[in-house]
Amino acid sequence: MAAPGAGFAPGRHPVEAIGRGGFLFGGVSHIGSILALPSGVHAWEVAAAAEIDLASLSLALAEIADIDLLLIGAGERFEVLDAEVRMALRDAGVKVEVMSTSSATQTYNILLDEGRRVAAALIAVR
Repeated sequence: MAAPGAGFAPGRHPVEAIGRGGFLFGGVSHIGSILALPSGVHAWEVAAAAEIDLASLSLALAEIADIDLLLIGAGERFEVLDAEVRMALRDAGVKVEVMSTSSATQTYNILLDEGRRVAAALIAVR
């Protein structure tokens, strides 16, 4: 997981494009998965839904007070999130929606534009 400063773009950015193993946001191209959080967009070292655990979401959990909804883009298609992770997020007071990365990105952009307290954990797709 990247620390602020390494693979980090401060500020809230809509995702302009996805594919080819990465994302375009804020005029910056990033190869790999991302966490789009209230503090900014962070590089995320997760390549498959099965790798999502509480440790991989630690940056999101650190900002949980500023997040009402966490969208998880699980790759090309919907994947079931580990029950332990889902319960821990629920216990922390955040709602979680898991969907394909494409759907999560579109939903994130809409909710961000509406000024909602949304964050996204997006797994890169080809």
